[in-house]
Amino acid sequence: MVKSFNHLWPKITSWNNLVRAYQKCRRHKRYKRPATEFDFSWESNLLELQRDLLSDKYRPGGYSSFYIIEPKRRKISAAPFRDRVVHHALVNVLEPLFERRFIFDSYACRRGKGTHRAIKRSQYYLRKHPWCLKTDIVKFFPNIDHIELLRVIGKTVRDEATMGLIRRILHSGEGLLSDEATPHFFEGDDLFSVLRPKGLPIGNLTSQFFANVFLDPIDHFIKEDLRVPGYVRYADDLLLFGDSKAQLWQWQTAITELLEDWRLLLHKNKTHVLPTHCGINFLGMRVFQNGLRFNQNGIRRFNSRVKRFRWLKKRGAINPARITASIRAWLSYARFANTAGIREAIWRRLKF
Repeated sequence: MVKSFNHLWPKITSWNNLVRAYQKCRRHKRYKRPATEFDFSWESNLLELQRDLLSDKYRPGGYSSFYIIEPKRRKISAAPFRDRVVHHALVNVLEPLFERRFIFDSYACRRGKGTHRAIKRSQYYLRKHPWCLKTDIVKFFPNIDHIELLRVIGKTVRDEATMGLIRRILHSGEGLLSDEATPHFFEGDDLFSVLRPKGLPIGNLTSQFFANVFLDPIDHFIKEDLRVPGYVRYADDLLLFGDSKAQLWQWQTAITELLEDWRLLLHKNKTHVLPTHCGINFLGMRVFQNGLRFNQNGIRRFNSRVKRFRWLKKRGAINPARITASIRAWLSYARFANTAGIREAIWRRLKF
């Protein structure tokens, strides 16, 4: 039985929680213009924000959107700094309530988890089982249905003021990803079903958190109802491990049927059952039972990024410190795999 919680609003709107949210939001962004503008009178700004929340006058502002092309083209939408403070304040209170319910093997956007641990865990299951089902969800963030998401959250959050804030945050991002959503009619739909609100803007802290909340029932279904012995999820990338190829395809059918109840689809072209001794591509790595190699696509993308950095530097359009930080971050990630030769070759070529 899912435990529910009430009286969350005073915790979310408390001065201490808002200050903590502001400090988190400011971290690593203190010299960017939105942060410095808020900083100038941060106490007054927080007091005004608190008054707006308590008087039900708070309304989210507009998003600034841009596209990234690595590893694939995606629309990123950034909320105003003031709204990001509210997002942190909300997650500060809700995250501990849901975190205790999340399964161990969900690794995206959680403390103490992350890509490295997800890869290591998948390698552990590769050694234990001969077969792996690899799949992901079609356009996951653009297709998250708001009505279904609110129903999942509402089983735990019984505080109407908190639910009202969540609705406003969801509504503020509605339509941002409408051009990327996949139109699909599910069983029982009528002509008005296409008007159902959906989509979480990629770039919001709340979007990452809500995504984990939305998929949590799917995780429990896979682990507890299907009793899959090996399972790893990172965002909408799913790995299932088992001892029978036929059994994995049966599990895939069951998951497909359940996801349709949540108005989501598995990607048919990216759903495969693979022998584990051959290794799998996962989170930019080629994961083997006894080793890791860097994905060739990742190396090509890094080389393209370096070329772009050179082009921007010649025109004085980028801070050299940003180039150094980006390259060091990539090399640190690459160090996780068997890439000593690749990293040495890259260092020799890196002359800015």
